[in-house]
Amino acid sequence: MRVAVLASGSGTILEAILDAPTTVELVLVDRPCGATDVAEGHGVAWECIERDRYDAGFDRLGYTERVVEALEAHTIDLVVMAGWGTILATPIFDRYAGHILNTHPALLPAFPGWHGVADALAYGVKVTGCTVHVATPDVDAGLILAQEAVAVLPDDTVESLHERIKTVERRLYVTTIHEILDRGSVQ
Repeated sequence: MRVAVLASGSGTILEAILDAPTTVELVLVDRPCGATDVAEGHGVAWECIERDRYDAGFDRLGYTERVVEALEAHTIDLVVMAGWGTILATPIFDRYAGHILNTHPALLPAFPGWHGVADALAYGVKVTGCTVHVATPDVDAGLILAQEAVAVLPDDTVESLHERIKTVERRLYVTTIHEILDRGSVQ
């Protein structure tokens, strides 16, 4: 399976994937970010399909079509989101149905959305964690592939809890990706 990684941030998940090692054909970013330095450091091709706006005028459909074109140009089979910050439209889920992976810093279906860690702390849970799942048009609603719990400590802040979750997340995500690559399919 030919793998592409979609990233928007510092590239820590991408670094874990590449250090595993995992063969990645393409790193795609939606803005200038540290993930491109990580890709370059590992000799992996990268492209930036930069978002032109972050308001209601954003053309999500047109943007998604450009992402799909880039993935198809590299004959990608498995799309791995690694801190990707742009919600994509239906065309990518039609083209790569069941072949887009994502992670979430909570034990889905609990605390979906952008603020999973803060929401878990605000709710007062004693255990949260991370989830690796198949991405679908409905955010954080796809098939759960793997989960691991992380205890919430009495003095945790959003930042301290998120850092402990990220440590587990990087390991769990890489393990799950490799299991998929070994069997040649997501399910």
